[in-house]
This record gives sequence, structure tokens and C-alpha cells, in this order.
Amino acid sequence: MIVTVVGVLNYLWLGLVGYLPNLFTILVILVVMRYLVHLIGLVFEGIRTRRIHIHNFYPEWAETSFSLIKLMIFMLTAVIIFPYLPGSSSPAFQGISIFIGVLVSLGSTTAVANVVAGVVITYTRAFQVGDQVEVAEVRGRIVERSTFVTRIQTLKNVIVSIPNSMVLSNNVINYSKNMGQSGLLVHTTITIGYDVPWQTVNDLLIAAAGKTEHVGSHPEPFVLQTSLDDNYVSYELNGWTRKPEELPRIYSNLHANILDEFHGHNVEITSPAFRAMRDGNASTVAPVIERPEPTEGDDAKEPAG
Repeated sequence: MIVTVVGVLNYLWLGLVGYLPNLFTILVILVVMRYLVHLIGLVFEGIRTRRIHIHNFYPEWAETSFSLIKLMIFMLTAVIIFPYLPGSSSPAFQGISIFIGVLVSLGSTTAVANVVAGVVITYTRAFQVGDQVEVAEVRGRIVERSTFVTRIQTLKNVIVSIPNSMVLSNNVINYSKNMGQSGLLVHTTITIGYDVPWQTVNDLLIAAAGKTEHVGSHPEPFVLQTSLDDNYVSYELNGWTRKPEELPRIYSNLHANILDEFHGHNVEITSPAFRAMRDGNASTVAPVIERPEPTEGDDAKEPAG
């Protein structure tokens, strides 16, 4: 019995001593990988904080790019280390590896789609954290953009989590992207009858815009006559704002000021309709006008000149 135990221990000891070179190789690979990832992380941290500038490489790309490179390094490290693992060449070990790979592939289809969509969204620069956006009929402020989901804080202070794959498949309306020198154009439409001069309507609308908070005076608001309908004229008031997060309140105040201006000047905001009453039972079908048939003499005439 003692001989058997000693034999087993001796076998394990010899196996451990024989595996030491492979173990040392694995440790060296892991140490090199760790310091390489740390060095690359410092570079991308400098890019993210704008201490390092690379032409045509935006700071918001730094975090995603570092994650992708780190993932590639980890995968390459696993491939390099695999042959040095004990029992890596045995059929049982290889079978378990294949089984785990199949499970991961079948169970992570949606997750992989969201990860890929998140990467695409990052490099297309559709939005950044803090932007006012509208995605999939959800409107609000971007509070988080993670690997799998994008979180939006709505105007009602509700956090909505949208999978990145859904964000990528929908139109993204970014109200904060192109502020520029003018800002965002707010607009609203009213219809007024033909009995009110268009100059009067324009003056009242511009006065209402001037009294609305967060609607700037430079550039000045302007009015467009968008259509001449059967019974009324459509007017579109346009003004500039640099507060996209206040759009609901701005529109509410703008509409209130329009009402005050028009009511204060005794101008009704109406879309009149006219109805014609038929007089009697006379037919409204137009009579047929008979045209004389051309004669042979008319055909023979040639144009003068």
C-alpha cells in the first residue's frame, strides 16, 4: 500500500517537474500580455482625455477601440497558451473545448449583434452622452452608452434602455449634433383666412417669437407662406434656439404667445370653410359645344409667309 502511494506521488512529482518549463512559458506570456494591455490603455486614455491627439481619430472612439484591441490581445494570448496547457492534446480536452464553443455560439447571437451594433454606432458618431436625441420614438437625453444597450432619460425623467441593435436599425434624430452658430430651428404652423393681410400675420408671428424665452433674435425669426389652400393660407413660423433640452417648454410658450398676440389684435386663428348652396334643380352639366367640321378649302390653305 505504501509502495503504491509512493509511486503515485513520485509520478505526480515527475509530471510537475516536467511541466515546469511550460508553466514558466505561460507565466512569461501572461506578464507580457498584462504590461502590453496596460501600455495600450495609457495611450488610449491620453486620447480620451485629449492629451494625445491623432489626426482624424476622435476622443469618443478611444474607449471602444481599446476594448476591441484588448479583446484581440486576450484571444491571441489564449491561442498561444493553449498548446502549453496540460492535456491540451487529449481528445477529451478538445471535445470539451468544442462543446463550450458551440454553446457560446448558439447562446450569444443577440448579444454579439448588440456588441457589433454598439461598435458601429460609436464609429459613426451618431450621438454622444448628453445629447438630446430621438430613437425608436423615444425622445430624451443620452445618459449611458454601453456595450449592449443605450440608455435615454426621457422628458418625463424615465430611463429607457434600448438595445444597440435596435438603435442601429432605426433613424437617430440628434437635436444637439449641429448647434453651430445659429442653433436648432423650431417651427410651428397656423392657418389664417384670406381676409387677414399676410403682412399682419407675419408681424404678429414674429412678435410672438420675440417674446418666447430661449428663442434667439440673431438670426431673426422668419415666416414662410407654405401653401395657398382653398379657404386659408398656411403660415410657418421659424425661430432659432440653443436649448434642445427645453424644446417642449419652448413650443408651449411659443404657442401661448401666438395666441396672446393674435387675440390682443382681434385676429381670429381660424380656418374658414365655404359651402355653396345649389339654387333650384337646374343641371350643372356643361352643354356640349359642337365644332364645325373643316372643309376641303380650309385644308388646301397654306399658312402665309
